[in-house]
Amino acid sequence: MKNLLIASTALIATASVAAADVKFSGYGRFGIGYQEDRTGTVNNFTTDANGDIVADGTANVDTDNTILVSRFRLNIDGTAETDGGVEFQARVRLQADDDSGNGEQNSAGLNGARFSVIYGGLRVDAGNVAGSFDNLANYFGNEPGLEEFLGQYSGVNYSFLEYTSTGSGANAVFFQYAVGDFAFGASYDQATIAFDGVAQDADRWDVSATYTFNNITAALAYGQTKANVNSASEKQSLTVLTLGAEFGDFSGTLFVADDDVVDDAENGTAYGLSLAYNLGAATTLQFAYGDGSADNDTRNIGIGAIYDLGGGASLRGGIGEIKTGDEDGRIRADFGAQFNF
Repeated sequence: MKNLLIASTALIATASVAAADVKFSGYGRFGIGYQEDRTGTVNNFTTDANGDIVADGTANVDTDNTILVSRFRLNIDGTAETDGGVEFQARVRLQADDDSGNGEQNSAGLNGARFSVIYGGLRVDAGNVAGSFDNLANYFGNEPGLEEFLGQYSGVNYSFLEYTSTGSGANAVFFQYAVGDFAFGASYDQATIAFDGVAQDADRWDVSATYTFNNITAALAYGQTKANVNSASEKQSLTVLTLGAEFGDFSGTLFVADDDVVDDAENGTAYGLSLAYNLGAATTLQFAYGDGSADNDTRNIGIGAIYDLGGGASLRGGIGEIKTGDEDGRIRADFGAQFNF
């Protein structure tokens, strides 16, 4: 009887697993990263005359400019579909990254869950979601480097709703509807934003529209964050326009944005572009440039290359300069391998 119960339990468990649609996907990458004048946080101990630790904490120090860089990402997706064709999805992500400050390896951890309902051209996400800007076509463009450390969007200072790979996320809602060549999106969450150095609860929302015609895609998005600070209403906003096009082996994106944030030295127009060209022989060249009109905007400029090894594996690398405001520019570069699974 005991053996029968064990066998029955195993059969039920096997049937449940077989009926569930659970998929695993992701990638791994590793290589060498260089950053001029790299600084980071390290453990800091104070000892007495006997060598015993009497206080511990952290300290900001100069670290090695060249470190090992790596990332492991595993997406876990569960899907179920009703008889009426409504699809339910849930995703969590397991990710481990290097610590770019001290070159040490971080432990892997699960992020906050994202839940989705999809029917036809309608999609609704809840939980740890990406908002309209994070989902906007060609917002990120071509990002050179194994770590994709250069971007056309570098002049933007507005804090919008993003999907979090290593945290719990904002617990927000995102809506998107696509019909023909048009797509519309919107998101809302209650965020904690710093106004004049004080953390404040705020309402944050954004909307977007995308239109694709032939080989060109145009996208426009607007977002706003509003909070009551000292009985007064404080508002931040961001408007973004992107254009993307493909012409045979060549592809490119244009980026223009206007952000209005608390710091006047970061208000203004952000602009950039990115390019990619397939040289043949499995090699793609990349270029990215981003800057802004504000005094403290960050400028990115650099190039990269990808060599396809086949089977989802590639060699990648990039080199460029990152400069914020009147500070000296810093050179950053990396090279390594990435494999998708």
